[in-house]
Amino acid sequence: MTRFFTGVISSMWFKNIQLYRLGQPFNLAPETFDARLRSDEFRGCSTMDMVASGWAPPLGRHGQQLVHAANGYIMICARKEEKIIPASVVRQLLEDKVVALEAAESREVYRREKLRMKEEIIVDLLPRALTRISDQFAYIDTRNNFLVVDSASSGKAEDLVAQLRNTLGRFPATPVKIKQSLSALMTRWLGGEHLPRGFEFGGECELRHPDPEGGVISCKHQNLEATEVRNHIKNGKYAVKLALLWKERLSCVLHEDLSIKRLHFEDIIKEAEIDTGADDPVTRFDLDFSIMVLELAEFFPQLLAALGGEDLPEKLAEEPTAVIADSAAPEPAEAELA
Repeated sequence: MTRFFTGVISSMWFKNIQLYRLGQPFNLAPETFDARLRSDEFRGCSTMDMVASGWAPPLGRHGQQLVHAANGYIMICARKEEKIIPASVVRQLLEDKVVALEAAESREVYRREKLRMKEEIIVDLLPRALTRISDQFAYIDTRNNFLVVDSASSGKAEDLVAQLRNTLGRFPATPVKIKQSLSALMTRWLGGEHLPRGFEFGGECELRHPDPEGGVISCKHQNLEATEVRNHIKNGKYAVKLALLWKERLSCVLHEDLSIKRLHFEDIIKEAEIDTGADDPVTRFDLDFSIMVLELAEFFPQLLAALGGEDLPEKLAEEPTAVIADSAAPEPAEAELA
């Protein structure tokens, strides 16, 4: 069985972000957290499995621990393996089998029997199928109560959160929300309203008309303060994507669902990495992670403030002292802060 591995170990700079608010502070010590994840460690597909998932070392082949902790930031990695059985192959084998059976028995093969034959073909192919392995990285910011998932897909991010809940028994986390419509706010900015301090337009946006027949405008490498862009706003289009620069330190494309795509850390940030001259993979990973999380820890609060403030869950406001801690600890007060 051949495996294709798509995980990247050499760099830890996130490219896309799905941001979650923890419902309670996360107080599991890294050692305890690692032990809990170990119960659901990735073991790969068996001969007859179609898919398998579990937790893997963030450092890949360079590490053994299932968490990578640094100053209150805890990196984890969800690994998934999937068997690759092309649908076209299954269809062709099924067609050949149906034709042969109908010719041998002089009868028509109906739907229920075809479904059974299809299942038999897939079972027969499973032990010989190629597999694809992918990694999903995330980290818990225990200082600011965020879960940060490196994913362009909200669905894949939800899969990681669901896996955490299955492993830990409970993990209250919800996508971060703001108090107003992000699309309306981005539209006002493009219409001429001043951007908050520290933020500038990038060179990209996407505008849509409320009428499905009204069209979609995608602007790239464009001055977003140009008259033609504002004319689209005046004609009723609204923003669903907007490229932003923050303090000349990072850039991203902000989407109307508050997901962050094409995150890029500018040279001023990566100079700190270059200056250290770190060559070995472990040191480089740790350095990248430390620089990135500290930068994002400053960026997220300023972004949320610029967007009008976070709409915090009521439960979080009501139970500010609750913790996600080791259920085996004698007293909550004894749980070690990560």
